[in-house]
This record gives sequence, C-alpha cells and structure tokens, in this order.
Amino acid sequence: MPLTFYGLKSCDSCRAALKALAGAGIEVDHRDVRDDGFIRRYAPDASPEANPQLDQAAGFAVRYYNDFVKPTKTYRMPTELEREALIDLRDQLKAWEGGLDAEELQSVVYACGRERFDPLRAWFGALYEVLLGASQGPRFGGFIALYGIDETIVLIDDALAGKFV
Repeated sequence: MPLTFYGLKSCDSCRAALKALAGAGIEVDHRDVRDDGFIRRYAPDASPEANPQLDQAAGFAVRYYNDFVKPTKTYRMPTELEREALIDLRDQLKAWEGGLDAEELQSVVYACGRERFDPLRAWFGALYEVLLGASQGPRFGGFIALYGIDETIVLIDDALAGKFV
C-alpha cells in the first residue's frame, strides 16, 4: 500500500521529499492539496491560476507544516482499551449517515470514550497522540468534519496498523 503524501506539485520542498521517498523505494500516492484535497472540497472552483494568493497561502501552509510541525510529531501505538475505542469510533463513522455536522460528530466521539475512560480527557489524549502525533489538538468532531469521514476512517486504520510509529 502506498504512502499518502499531501503537498503541492509546485512546492520545491515537496518535490525534494517525493524524490527522496522514490530513491528509498517507497511507493507514494501524491495528492496535491489544491486538486485532490481540502481546498477543492470547500472551494471546488478554486484554481492556482484564478486564485494565486490562495495558491501561495497553501504553499506557505504546506512548507510551514513540513518545516515546523511535522518534525515535532510523536506517534504511539494505542493501548488495548484505546484500540477498542478507536475500532468503535471507526465502525461508528463507517455507519454514519448524519453529514458533516461537527457537534453531532463530537457526540459520536464522546460516546466511544464515555464508557471506557475516566477521566474522559484520557480518551482525547489518546486520539491526539495515536492519530495526530501530538499531546493536544482540535475538538475531534470538528476535525472529522473538516478532514472528512472517509479520511478519518483511513487515518484510524493506519494508526491501528502501526503506520505512524
């Protein structure tokens, strides 16, 4: 299964990273955030030609992430209890038919942790550390709404398979 790489086709840092991955024999699925990703989801008519400032801002965001955020990420494997809760969350998201309302998705996240974690903040800490490689993060329902349900399901599966550690 190829590594999914989000970046910009026009970004020198992204091209260098892709070249290094190819040189290491790693198969990569390169997704341009403008064409394939998050910008098209919210602004389907946006293009680098029609929106050069948005294109420039996206480039800055990707470079900032690669230079300052990514090097600080520390992922870990879930405990058995966390794995059970993550599988429950994944399964709930697979069956979800409620759209992308952040508060409704937050309720699903709470429900998956409420019976298993006391205090509940331990559940959110696990989500951030296992899935995002950080000790804290956004409200997770809002993250799912922004990132996408299908993408979050893949993120959970990848984390459970140990792809981030």
